[in-house]
Amino acid sequence: MLTAFRWVRQIGVCVLLLTSALVFHAQSPSFTPDGVFQGSSLIGWSQVGDAKWTASNGEITGSGDGLLLFGKPTQDTGVYLQFRCDGACNAGILLRVQKTGTGTSGLLLSIQQQELAGYRVTLDSSGKEIERKKLRFAGGQIRFAPPAPPEGAQARPFRRPELPPMPNGVAAPLEHPKPGLHQEGWNEVEVLLDADILRAFFNDGGDAVSVATEEMNDFGPFALYTHGSTVHFRAIAYKDLGMKSWPREQVGANFHMQRVNQFYYGWSAAAGDFDHDGKTDIVSGPFIYFGPDYTRSREIYPAQIVNASTNYSLEDWVQLAADFTGDGWADVLTTSHADGGKVGAVLYVNPKGESRRWAKYSVVAPIDSEETLLADVDGDGKPELVYMGGGYMCYAKPDPANPTGKWTVHQVSEHGPWPAHGIGAGDVNGDGRVDIIGAYGWWEQPAQASSDDKWKYHPAPFGRWGRTSAGGAKIGVYDINGDGLPDVVTSMQAHGWGITWFEQKRSSSGEISFVPHVVMGRTAQESAGGVIFTEPHASTIADVDGDGIPDFIVGKRYWSHLEDFYDPDPYGAPVLYVYRTVRDKSAPGGARFVPELVHNYSGGGSDVLAQDLNGDGAMDLITSTRSGTYIFWGLPKTGSHKSKGGSR
Repeated sequence: MLTAFRWVRQIGVCVLLLTSALVFHAQSPSFTPDGVFQGSSLIGWSQVGDAKWTASNGEITGSGDGLLLFGKPTQDTGVYLQFRCDGACNAGILLRVQKTGTGTSGLLLSIQQQELAGYRVTLDSSGKEIERKKLRFAGGQIRFAPPAPPEGAQARPFRRPELPPMPNGVAAPLEHPKPGLHQEGWNEVEVLLDADILRAFFNDGGDAVSVATEEMNDFGPFALYTHGSTVHFRAIAYKDLGMKSWPREQVGANFHMQRVNQFYYGWSAAAGDFDHDGKTDIVSGPFIYFGPDYTRSREIYPAQIVNASTNYSLEDWVQLAADFTGDGWADVLTTSHADGGKVGAVLYVNPKGESRRWAKYSVVAPIDSEETLLADVDGDGKPELVYMGGGYMCYAKPDPANPTGKWTVHQVSEHGPWPAHGIGAGDVNGDGRVDIIGAYGWWEQPAQASSDDKWKYHPAPFGRWGRTSAGGAKIGVYDINGDGLPDVVTSMQAHGWGITWFEQKRSSSGEISFVPHVVMGRTAQESAGGVIFTEPHASTIADVDGDGIPDFIVGKRYWSHLEDFYDPDPYGAPVLYVYRTVRDKSAPGGARFVPELVHNYSGGGSDVLAQDLNGDGAMDLITSTRSGTYIFWGLPKTGSHKSKGGSR
């Protein structure tokens, strides 16, 4: 019955073999499909109504009024396809199609020139609509639709909120997905029907629909729909979303895993000798885990497990550690974008060995970036907090005379549309001063500047817009190809796809530009090692393989927002990878990245901590995620293997 689909199988992690049409457009479903249509036969499909349907080389064309039903009924369904209309568009995708006494009913994603919306429709036996009821808006980061308000609400097309303009008329280096259907050429749509919410995303986020179905128990196939139009469909991919799968757990050959906590408290970890015993400890969420075995812990603030399905950790989005008070004891700083950035940065002051929770102080607000980091920006030998807040790229530092008071904030940028994702600090131009990097480019630290001076802005596309915000996680700055010029490597969308390294070029006059090289795209063919996964929300830079060249470590955040289909492939395996930097003159740009799996059950939260915890010369990796806090002990490459931690 399903011979019209060529069934594809998973290779590695979330890797698909897709039709040439998908590869050419560098687009793909966010899900690993059960099948992709690429035939010239409609065997396995059935028709309702008077529309004429034909198939050729993976393209299906419908003209008139009617449905073309796929032969496999499901309840929760994902469908991806590309479409174009001859003339005005009046078409759609019908899901949970059911027979009625007089015809057919189902949930319709309606595709028209001026409206993209969701309806419950009923058709007669000839395929003509006899009833169409608009479905109400259902919201964003939820799995189950909230109850309808007393007066009801109408479904509405998604429009991304207006961003602040670029400063001084500078052209934006990143392009937003354009709203509306393309009048010429192909459009793409992905529709995801799960429980009682139907979501659809057009043209990689240019438009979106989220509507409540008012029920979740109907059952039936999906269908292509045309209503008086001639519509062409291709690259049709399908998935039964009700079937979830996990790969067998795997830890990379170069690591030994220790899980120190199995619950979700936060998304980050930091390290320091918090008890002054000469051993490195770990802090993650509310707990200090004491080295060298990390089997003992103590609260620094009251601990409460977070429901990862429906709630965020309010405080620990990123956790950092340093002696911020100058008393010789390592303190902890948590940063959060919760409550619209009002939570900001909270300082927990080390009680110097006393058996109690730590005093807390709010020191910086607002913080609008989901990632923050520490760097010695001003060269005084002490770390500063680098972040985006209030529409400005900033760094902040404590007043040595009052470190628990409000920190001094330096706004290095003009007010602008700087995203919440993607931030880095490094010497981009090689002048010995630390610059600040974001998804929209980099800000050059001047040789001398007063506290109010803005740094020179250099636009560069270190991110990509999609369904949600542009930009990734921690942006790395180092000489990737060995030509003496600092390059940049980053994930492109924390809530989407992609890893890219940017090769620095210098003109004869010294002007800096960057050439992008894709490390991971949206298809296996364009990705190193054939590895693709979504939600690369956690990353860092460290020399993991001991060759003296930094590597890029990146992890997928499982349920990157909450448990729903708001993000691409939310149920995909939460992988953690090391992308080894290999200098290779035959590779584009003179370097390539080789992915090595660390783990396929943990992933990352907001960042990854890379540190040699026990001093054996091997880099260890620590992640804090929805499934707990993990240490991945790096195995020494040479010499005797030191005993490392416990086992899971």
